[in-house]
Amino acid sequence: MSRLQNSLRDLIKVLIVFTICTCVFYIALRMVHEEYERQHRYDPPGGTAVKVNQPLEQDWTDRLSVFFQLGE
Repeated sequence: MSRLQNSLRDLIKVLIVFTICTCVFYIALRMVHEEYERQHRYDPPGGTAVKVNQPLEQDWTDRLSVFFQLGE
């Protein structure tokens, strides 16, 4: 009977340690998530940044020609 009690006691110890480690890991992930949520990812760029999503003033045939030349 003593052997069964020791095994049960060891199992409970392992489960408690596992639960504590899981909680600590979860709290650490939440802290990292909150830190990244505070950062402003979409601030306007500084310095000599150039906006690249405005189309160039080109005819569609010129654009098609460049598309075929580049092999895209």
